[in-house]
Amino acid sequence: MIRPEHLEALLGSDADDATLIVTAGTVVVVSASALDSERYRGALEIISRHDLVTRLGTSAPYRRDLEETAARLDTAVTRLGA
Repeated sequence: MIRPEHLEALLGSDADDATLIVTAGTVVVVSASALDSERYRGALEIISRHDLVTRLGTSAPYRRDLEETAARLDTAVTRLGA
């Protein structure tokens, strides 16, 4: 479900408060402020851009780092049953 491309989209988002979420079985990047809207109510927050950059130690990671991080996040989401 969570792929490196999702993390690339998160890192490349124009939103200052970009967050990766799962809603209705779809992974999307939205601004954190949008999470209060009816459209995203009940969405599962995966990771914010800030937290991703902190975890990776850079805003320009290697592809392998994105692949490993995506795999870990995917495992966590799968365990939650999302």
